[in-house]
Amino acid sequence: MALRSSAPPVVKRAGRRLSTGLGTATAGLRVSPGFLLVGAQRCGTTSLYRALRQHPGVRSAVFHKGVNYFDVNYHRGHRWYLGHFPMRPLRGGAHAAPLAFDASGYYMWHPHAPARIIRDLPRVRIVVMVRDPVERAYSAYQHELARGFESESFERALALEDGRVEPELARMLTDESYQSQTHRHQAYRRRGHYAEQLTPFLEGLGRDHVHVLESERFFADPEPEFARLLAFLGLPAVMPATFDRYNARARAPLAESLRAELAAHFAPHDDRLGEILGAPPGWRT
Repeated sequence: MALRSSAPPVVKRAGRRLSTGLGTATAGLRVSPGFLLVGAQRCGTTSLYRALRQHPGVRSAVFHKGVNYFDVNYHRGHRWYLGHFPMRPLRGGAHAAPLAFDASGYYMWHPHAPARIIRDLPRVRIVVMVRDPVERAYSAYQHELARGFESESFERALALEDGRVEPELARMLTDESYQSQTHRHQAYRRRGHYAEQLTPFLEGLGRDHVHVLESERFFADPEPEFARLLAFLGLPAVMPATFDRYNARARAPLAESLRAELAAHFAPHDDRLGEILGAPPGWRT
C-alpha cells in the first residue's frame, strides 16, 4: 500500500489501466459486490468506508474508494465494473468468498444510478449515511469551494442553486450519457432531501435491503452503530482497531439567520425521513 501511494501519477495510471484490462478479461471469475455505500456526500462515508475495509470478511474495489460505475462510468459496461473486484476463491464455494463492496457518494444523488443499481444488482444491499442536512449543505459548500468547484459565498450559492442545477438535471434526464459537474458539485440543499433519494432504493429493493446510519450517532458512539451495520450485512461483529474521522474541514460558523432558514427548508424533508426511519432523525430531537 505504501509503495502504491508513493508511486508517480503516470505509474499509478499505467497500473490502473493494466489492472482494469486484466479485470475485464477475468470478469466472470470476480466477486460481484454484495453491498453498496451510496452516500450521502459529506456525511462520513469515507470514515465508514475505511472502517469497513478493516473487517476480515469485506473487500473493497481495487485501486479506488469507489468505481463510480453506476453514475459516471456506466457506459464502460458491466464486465469493466466487475473487473475492479477480487477474484472468487478457487475452493470453498460461495461461502468462502469475501463480501465485496463499492462506495460512491454520488450514487444516491445521480438521477439514473438507483435504477441502474436495481436493474443490475437486484439482490444488493444498500448502505446510506445521513447527517443534519444544514450541516451537510454547509460542509459540502466548503468542500467544493476548497476544490475549486465553487467561487460564490454560501448564501449566494444557495440563491443560485435552482437556476444552476435544474437545467442540468433536465438535460441529464433527457440524455442519459450527459455528465454535469454543476449537478454533482453545486447542489447543496437538494442533496439533503434524503427521503426523496432513498425512495427508489426502498421501492426497488425492499426495506430489508436498505440500512440507514445517522452520522452524528455513528461518530458519537461508533461501536453499536457499526455492530448493527454488520448484522444487516450478515457479518460477524468484528470491530476495527480505531474509528477515525476523515475529510473533516475546519470552517467559520454558519450565520444563525441562514441556519434557521435552512432548517425551515429541510423540516418537511426531515419529517419524511423520520417516517422511513420510524423515528425523527437525531438532529431534530
